[in-house]
Amino acid sequence: MKIQANAVVGLTYELKVSKLEDEIESTPFSVEIRDEEDPFYFLFGQSGLPEKFEELLEGREDSEDFSFTLSVEEAYGEQDDELIITLPKDQFSGDRGFSPEMLEEGNFLPLMDENGYSMQAKVVKNLGEQLILDFNHPLVGFNLHFEGKIIEVREATKEELKHGHVHGEHGAHD
Repeated sequence: MKIQANAVVGLTYELKVSKLEDEIESTPFSVEIRDEEDPFYFLFGQSGLPEKFEELLEGREDSEDFSFTLSVEEAYGEQDDELIITLPKDQFSGDRGFSPEMLEEGNFLPLMDENGYSMQAKVVKNLGEQLILDFNHPLVGFNLHFEGKIIEVREATKEELKHGHVHGEHGAHD
């Protein structure tokens, strides 16, 4: 089966990132490896990944190798300064599930938006009574270099399509 809308896709890959500074691209460095022990499974067309990522996989088949690069614009774009905000530190208290260690600079806070969707923010600076948080995607501003292999392509079940995610061994368990 070829990768197409509503197919379940399983991949192994290495993701490297690079940045363009003064018109010179940095040497790509590895930030994530998904191997046979921990493959990445998603519902094609509903992955939440950059559109270009799925575009470059469409039509490929099981056991096929792939290698491509997404530019900053095709991936997560440039940093949006409006997504860097200052919030009162008391919103991140122990009774809300936050420990002092979680609020250290450089850490990512697991948060939820008003609709109950998971999101994260990086602690940029702890100002004592306030925190500066960055809600940009962690890979914003980077070119993404993917190299990997398609390990499975199958039709999604009606239940997976209804729920919008993969079920079973490599997906949600519900």
